[in-house]
This record gives sequence, structure tokens and C-alpha cells, in this order.
Amino acid sequence: MRWREICGVAFAILLCAPASTARAQSPYGIGRPATAAEIAGWNIDVGRDGSNLPKGSGSVSHGREVFAQQCASCHGDNGEGGLGDRLVGGQGTIGTAKPIRTVGSFWPYAPTLFDYIRRAMPQNAPQSLSDEDVYALSAYVLSLNGLVGADATLDAKSLAAIKMPNRDKFVGDARPDVK
Repeated sequence: MRWREICGVAFAILLCAPASTARAQSPYGIGRPATAAEIAGWNIDVGRDGSNLPKGSGSVSHGREVFAQQCASCHGDNGEGGLGDRLVGGQGTIGTAKPIRTVGSFWPYAPTLFDYIRRAMPQNAPQSLSDEDVYALSAYVLSLNGLVGADATLDAKSLAAIKMPNRDKFVGDARPDVK
């Protein structure tokens, strides 16, 4: 009796092995690996050093126009806030009991402003702005905060060169498991 059980189990394992191998390769039998072109279309992240910023440029004056059309309804006519966050002011308040966190007072790296606007704004149509519009909006918001001149035009090189006021005030995470 014992011999029959062992042979039965071995036979069942041999029969199921090819089926489990096929399932391991494609558990649902649908889909395919993404192509390099498909991955590149979603690879839009911008590093804090400006790595992966796209070609193009945008001026403060063009940014003012885009802001009025796309942003002012949430962020206020001059970035003072409303339904959306306040974008302007707050310099010198971060170390106080009531910090005002804005692009000019809290944001550590200018290129990540571009990244955030491109990914998330406007809230009702994220990723709908052209790269030129995003450069222009970045220039306008930075200008409102006194970080670039009113006649500035930003591109990948000039945006990455901006040193934000709060850049060196962040404290690193000393936990050994955090890189």
C-alpha cells in the first residue's frame, strides 16, 4: 500500500510540474514586458541636481500668462494661496513657531519645482503642460519669491544653477537603514 501512495504522489508531481512552470512565467496568461520606448515615456523624473531636465526654456513673462490661465484660480492671482497652497513668501519663518512653507521659504532644490509642476499641475489636468510652459511657470514662481529677476528665462542649465534659500537647512537622516 505504501508503495502505491509514493508512486501516486510522484506521478502527480511529474504531471503538475510543466503546468506550474508555465504559470510562473505568466501567472494570468496576459500582458507583455514594456518596451524601452514605453518606459521612456514614463521616465520623466527630474533629479534635484537637474538631471533629466528636458530641452526647452521659459520666461517669467510667459509664466505670468500661463499662471493666470492655469494656476491663479487655485493659488491666487499672485501665488498667495486660496484653494491651493501658498507659493510665495514665508522667507525667514521656517525656524519659527509658525513656519510658512512656500517655494521660496521651504523648497530645497529648484529643479524639483519643475518636476512637481510637470507631474502634478494643473490639478485637473496633470502632465498637460508643455515643457516650455513648465519652465515658464517655474521662472514665474521663482520670480515671485525674488529668486530670479523679472526678466529671467530659465532652461535646464540655469534652473539647476539656482540655489534655493533653504537648501542647506535640511537635516540628514542619520538612521543606518536610510540611504
